[in-house]
Amino acid sequence: MATTTTTKSTSDQCQIPPLGSIVALVMLLLLIPKFSFSWGVTGHRAIGLIAEQNLKPKAKKKLQSLLAGDKLPLATTWMDDIRSAQAYNHTADWHWVTIETGTTYQESTKNKNGDVIETLHRLMREIKSGQLTTEREAEHVKMILHLVGDIHQPLHVGCCDDQGGNKVRLKWFGEDTNLHRIWDSDMIDGTKLSFTELAYSLKEIAEPEKIKIQSASVEDWAKESMALRSKVYDTGDGKLGYTYAYKNMPLVKERLLLAGLRLAGVLNELYG
Repeated sequence: MATTTTTKSTSDQCQIPPLGSIVALVMLLLLIPKFSFSWGVTGHRAIGLIAEQNLKPKAKKKLQSLLAGDKLPLATTWMDDIRSAQAYNHTADWHWVTIETGTTYQESTKNKNGDVIETLHRLMREIKSGQLTTEREAEHVKMILHLVGDIHQPLHVGCCDDQGGNKVRLKWFGEDTNLHRIWDSDMIDGTKLSFTELAYSLKEIAEPEKIKIQSASVEDWAKESMALRSKVYDTGDGKLGYTYAYKNMPLVKERLLLAGLRLAGVLNELYG
């Protein structure tokens, strides 16, 4: 009598991960510093597209080589994509800086793990040294693509112990959220625009004004974010919606535009 062998289908062979693994994953996600997010995917990619449109041909060619086929706008989110990789744990504090109101960055207490200002200067300095491997240089570039955007998000230049607004609990059109998330993505997502549409919705800047914008220093970018705190934290009764968006969305767009133009300026200086 022949023996029939039953082969399990692919779906039968798939196993649900053990409960302990699922719990461990959830705990890991909860432990990831929320402060590291900025502008969300749409905002960062809009910044990248603006930068790409303002690159010199030599810089564009070099970046295409370094990014190995990755599109520049898409590469802007790499530094958030790797935030849960243990090998990059040391980069968590590089997304932000704390500068108390009434003080300067030079006067501020420095984070021993680094901050967004120190990191941007270091990354650019190390690229200019010409001592990096191609792989390390590509990582440096992808960090710059992200961190230039971060420092233009006002809540990434913090002043308090509220984790850049993460601890400021609010309602956004009746839904629970926090101030940081509203500036990261809630207002941007409310426009229903893709990152390309968002980038193209920003105003045109004449060349002389671009040059002036790009001449500002990294410390100047941080000062601008600091100057916006009173507007950012003007949340009234904490029930936010159309009025807050109407008042602040133009400011969001301005910060995205400045970040994109300045990112182009940095990349042109490095490679143009």
